[in-house]
Amino acid sequence: MARPLVEEDLLRLVDALAPGEWQSGEALALASGLTRAGLAKRVTHLRDWGLHIESKFGQGYRLARPLERLDADRIRAGVTPDLRIDVLPIADSTNRVLMDADPAADPQAVIAEYQSAGRGRRGRDWRSPFGANLYLSTAWTYPLWPHQLPALSLAVGVICARALHAAGVDGVRLKWPNDLLVQQRKLGGILIEQRGESSGLCRVIVGVGINVSMHKSQAAGIDQPWITVDEAMELAGRPPVSRNLLAAELLHGLHECLARYTVKGFEPYREEWLALDALRGREVHVPGDDKLRGIGQGIDASGAFLIETKAGLRPVHAGDVSLRAV
Repeated sequence: MARPLVEEDLLRLVDALAPGEWQSGEALALASGLTRAGLAKRVTHLRDWGLHIESKFGQGYRLARPLERLDADRIRAGVTPDLRIDVLPIADSTNRVLMDADPAADPQAVIAEYQSAGRGRRGRDWRSPFGANLYLSTAWTYPLWPHQLPALSLAVGVICARALHAAGVDGVRLKWPNDLLVQQRKLGGILIEQRGESSGLCRVIVGVGINVSMHKSQAAGIDQPWITVDEAMELAGRPPVSRNLLAAELLHGLHECLARYTVKGFEPYREEWLALDALRGREVHVPGDDKLRGIGQGIDASGAFLIETKAGLRPVHAGDVSLRAV
């Protein structure tokens, strides 16, 4: 009887293919103790994870591009030791993993190679192919609800822009309230969820997804222009970014932001956010509300987006509102 296929079997095959060079199917099968049919079955599973695997008669299999696996030790080396970090091969979504985790372990973070049910804002799906991008979440529990909590996604956007700039990515802009853009194409997004307690406790989960090296074949269903870190670096004539180093930079910045937010709120990030505003001076509108159409004028002290309409300056608060450029 054939041994059941387990996650470790698939991860070993990922590691064998990670260099991005052609690998003989016969050699791969032999190294795994498989028949060629058994190997083909595992390749099919990896494609189900969103890996872009090419196959060619006489040459075998290869990944369309080399893959850098996440390394928990490398990431932890760049982050404060009081932040617990778990690296998972697979998660339904990193936010959901932390929602179910013990709050007593906060602050804690989870990074996944692959999300089977990645989520964006307003319940949208988030494309999460294995090893192609960054999917991470961090949790923080406050004794009381932080001041200006609705603006936290804007502060997190600034932290993400800083981390990307430190990695060599130029031209990052922020689209209110939670998108990261380069050349007006989506590079990443932020999803913040919170749970409150009657005692006043507030637990915040901050999720960040960034396109790093996703191939167009892995992006089926994305209905807006998008870009990857690799493409942005190539356009600037620079080498690819290490996912491990970028993850460490992001988590370090997020930890500092969440630690000080209960005292400082959004104010330390406001001017920097305004300098990165992708919609200032552009015509924008809120779908379904003809009164909220006009020219973007930045944000107020609370993080509400300001639109110069025919009736005057109108603030738009995040909630479930979607803001679009015309």
